[in-house]
Amino acid sequence: MDTQTIIILLLIGLAAGTLSGVVGIGGGIIIVPALVYFLGFSQRMAQGTSLAILLLPIGLLAVIQFYKAGYVDVKVTATIAIAFFIGSYFGSKIALTVPQEVLKKIFAILLLVVAVKMLFFDKSPKTEKNTSINSPFPTSQPET
Repeated sequence: MDTQTIIILLLIGLAAGTLSGVVGIGGGIIIVPALVYFLGFSQRMAQGTSLAILLLPIGLLAVIQFYKAGYVDVKVTATIAIAFFIGSYFGSKIALTVPQEVLKKIFAILLLVVAVKMLFFDKSPKTEKNTSINSPFPTSQPET
């Protein structure tokens, strides 16, 4: 890898990590388009690389901070992680059979749909859990 590529990769990682910590996005929203447009990756190569990054504990420091503040629901996390694990297997099987251009369009449409929903149709947020600054565990949970 040349120096320019390393700098681009570091900037992509910093942007993805910072936005992940700030707004809780998955890094793929930043990493996949950046690899495609700045480094010329194919859509499949960008997706595969982004998924490989997830194998490492990249968000660990951010998760620790949110957990300490009482903003991590461990049961929900475990449940989604198990389903994500299974879903990612089937999703990857599908992605490898879909033509590259269709895959790119699906990704772009997903981003647009999420953006429009959040901009114009977002519901008011649920009440946050009451937490103690000194305790990593929520002291109460609102009824849903």
